[in-house]
Amino acid sequence: MWKLFSKPVALLPENKTLPGRTKPIDEAPRNKDKHFVLKGPLTAPFPDGSEMISLGMGCFWCSESLFWEMDGIISTHVGYQQGHTLNPTYKEVCSGATNHNEVTRIVYDPKKCPLKNILKVFFESHNPTQVMGQGNDTGTQYRSGIYYYDEKQKDVIDSCLKSYQKALTEKRKGDIATEVEPAKAFYYAEIYHQQYDAKPGSRQYCGLRPLGISMPKDDKEEVEKTDG
Repeated sequence: MWKLFSKPVALLPENKTLPGRTKPIDEAPRNKDKHFVLKGPLTAPFPDGSEMISLGMGCFWCSESLFWEMDGIISTHVGYQQGHTLNPTYKEVCSGATNHNEVTRIVYDPKKCPLKNILKVFFESHNPTQVMGQGNDTGTQYRSGIYYYDEKQKDVIDSCLKSYQKALTEKRKGDIATEVEPAKAFYYAEIYHQQYDAKPGSRQYCGLRPLGISMPKDDKEEVEKTDG
């Protein structure tokens, strides 16, 4: 990932962040663009009944591909969220001067893919106890975060977080530092970042540092099975 020396490792006051711009960046996906892997829509509108959740778990090159093969996933896309800078660029986000997080936003059919299934992958696939970073990637844009779009999702998040924290505590792995907030404005990252891992010539990079702790058995047993 792109590096900048002396970038902040704590969120800045809003008046210290970059202002950004009023229009989407030129390199952002357009309505005609399709998902490189799933071949479906990369931008709205999405099918009726679908839901969205945004996840920050370090470098978004590393996290997006974790969800492509899950049943019920309609779309994934990467972008910048929970900051103050309008329509930021990748370079601006990496400077630490936007307060944005690198996120994967997942569009899913809750009848085929319950949110708890997505959160299981989230918690088991990175280190949610690391503050403002993931592995060697440090900075506010790499913080662990879950950003929800309705209160029903918040209830599921709270339950999964509590269960995973119990598992970590039993193994003396520390406290979860994951930021849980209502989703703010989502800004698409540049098109070359979308489905990066699947594209020819991509740099085979993974900064995720999972702790090797599984979600407690009770949560696994409760994974919902759909009817037909």
